Amino acid sequence: MKIGVPKEIKPQEYRVGMSPAGVRQLVAHGHEVLVEAGAGVSSGYSDEAYVRAGAKIVPDGATAWNEADMVVKVKEPLPEEFAYFRPGLVLYTYLHLAAFPELTRALLEKGVRGVAYETITDDDGGLPLLRPMSEIAGRMATQVGAKCLEREIGGKGILLGGVPGTRRGRVVILGGGVVGTAAARIAIGMGAKVTVLDINAARMAYLEDVFGNHIETLYSNPESIDEEVRRADLVIGAVLVPGAAAPKLVTEEHLREMEDGSVVVDVAVDQGGSIATCHPTTHDAPTYVVEGIVHYCVANMPGAVPQTSTVALTNATIRYALEIADEGLEQAIASNPHLARGVNTFDGKLTCKPVAEAHGLEYTPLEAVR
Repeated sequence: MKIGVPKEIKPQEYRVGMSPAGVRQLVAHGHEVLVEAGAGVSSGYSDEAYVRAGAKIVPDGATAWNEADMVVKVKEPLPEEFAYFRPGLVLYTYLHLAAFPELTRALLEKGVRGVAYETITDDDGGLPLLRPMSEIAGRMATQVGAKCLEREIGGKGILLGGVPGTRRGRVVILGGGVVGTAAARIAIGMGAKVTVLDINAARMAYLEDVFGNHIETLYSNPESIDEEVRRADLVIGAVLVPGAAAPKLVTEEHLREMEDGSVVVDVAVDQGGSIATCHPTTHDAPTYVVEGIVHYCVANMPGAVPQTSTVALTNATIRYALEIADEGLEQAIASNPHLARGVNTFDGKLTCKPVAEAHGLEYTPLEAVR
């Protein structure tokens, strides 16, 4: 199989879909890998590194797309890449289709077989390809949130960990999954007062086992959200419904009750966001202010640390890339139900129910089309 690795064109996206180590594994299995010139430079990989791994360097993104049977990326294609879509092309990347109706329709109209990292599952019901980026985004959420609290950026001017004789900052995390746990770990390390809201009692028990009395967990409902958000210095939205749009948990009214200069960081922005006033921002203009509250809503947070995130992403994705390349997509999804759950579009049919519900489109079970 021919695998294309084009350069990411999303603003300030510095990751690349495959590291040279991943390329080497694909080539060892007899596949040809076409890497766009310069695709890995921002992640610390020269074209020469890819050549040594066995890749062929191609001059532009069009070649990487058009000559490939499968395209491996990081983020969802942008409209200028839709022209490369064609029937039978396998697109293996983060898609987040619930937040992108235009992309969803383009994939369906062109008959692309879209395999979304974020809906592939494992034996424990987890999301193994979302986990590494969620770990990074969660850590970064606390890190950037602490920075945004600085007065120079518009924050209230509070240090999360405080110092002797001052109060510690209050961090409220909505969701205790991978993102929320990573965010809590960094916030606790900084010395903040940390509260995590979730609806899963077992998950809350786990967090208390891990972090002990350094954390408070509360059942998430409108009353607890009202009370905790109002008092928070930093709110981190870390809610995930696999494949679906994120639920809106923080309203504009909540923001009015917060102290001016408080900060919200919405990690769920690429799924529509869990904060009602959230809209996607970029690394070069990451914040804006609504009702006196600083919003940080960068949709590709791990893209700012590409040397870490590209390695972590390839470590997770290469297993399934090899299955698709070795067996072909149809056989691979027939033999691996976890990979099958990653198929969001297939030959013009929408095969991910949460995405269909998000856009009011017809859902077709994958079993009915393959």
